[in-house]
Amino acid sequence: MAVNVLERSAAEVFGERVVQIINDGALALMLSIGHRTGLFDRMAALPPASSEEIARSANLSERYVREWLGAMVTGGIVKYDGATRQYALPAEHAACLTRAASPTNMAVTAQWIPLLGSAEGAVVEAFAHGRGVPYSAYPRFHEVMAEESGQTVVAGLFEHILPLVSGLDRRLSAGMDVLDIACGSGRALVAMALRYPSSRFTGIDVSGEAIAAGRAEAARRGLANLRFEQGDVAELNGVGVYDLVTAFDAIHDQARPADVLAGIRRVLRPAGVLLMQDIAGHTHVADNRDHPLGPFLYTISCLHCMSVSLAAGGPGLGAMWGREQALEMLGAAGFENVTVDTLPHDPINNYYIALAG
Repeated sequence: MAVNVLERSAAEVFGERVVQIINDGALALMLSIGHRTGLFDRMAALPPASSEEIARSANLSERYVREWLGAMVTGGIVKYDGATRQYALPAEHAACLTRAASPTNMAVTAQWIPLLGSAEGAVVEAFAHGRGVPYSAYPRFHEVMAEESGQTVVAGLFEHILPLVSGLDRRLSAGMDVLDIACGSGRALVAMALRYPSSRFTGIDVSGEAIAAGRAEAARRGLANLRFEQGDVAELNGVGVYDLVTAFDAIHDQARPADVLAGIRRVLRPAGVLLMQDIAGHTHVADNRDHPLGPFLYTISCLHCMSVSLAAGGPGLGAMWGREQALEMLGAAGFENVTVDTLPHDPINNYYIALAG
């Protein structure tokens, strides 16, 4: 009889956890809405206010704002005074949820939940046919990815990421030929081209939408040292034409990742460097059980990274392909000298520095 009591207790505990998961999943959707509508930014600038005052300040519908506030109050994100019927966003919460807080604006990352959810039906079908889901099923992918890149790459690019390669700042200042593969809309490239006018930068991405956005921004900034090309990064042209190749969160999505890495090795000059940022994890799931973002990373992999690769006929490495497989594939591509670094403020990524010489 005691065994049954223990089993019921364990089931009840797990049931409570599932309820919390459902609540938190719903809150992730509302965090995304709070970011996209600018509600967090407006509330951070307001004293305690009514739903009417908040809606008017944000130029939004009061009825929708009031219902959103209900989720924020019951989720413990917004404070509510029942006597005055006023809402307030605590400063310590604004520090994680507003554009002013970037690069620690977690509401940016919350956008992945509705983005991935929009492709759930197609992914469910892919569980049966196994062919994956194409990029076209994710209508806001490049928009969200650019914003995420602004926080995870651009914000730390000059202070933390580029200094991982000894002497790189000096070489870029003197003038280098740089290629960024799967560059998206090119936020990192624009930042580097502005800082290092003596260097020449090229971005390649398969998405016409992303390339158009990059070209428009380069033109707006008057960057003559930056160009964008639409193309397959598995088919890089030339031998020994670049001093530096960067790959920010890009390799594991590819349809032909081995060809991409081999192509990078081929286009690098003898003293060239590959600086590759990719997800920090291990190849075997048993080694990821204590990963602080394990569920999120496997989810984003299943609903996007793995699936878009499979849709293009690729191996579907997935976001959690892991350090061990990454090092193995870099070695197979001809990189014999590879080091792996991490950054204290970045729990999501590993940084691979692979030397061509």
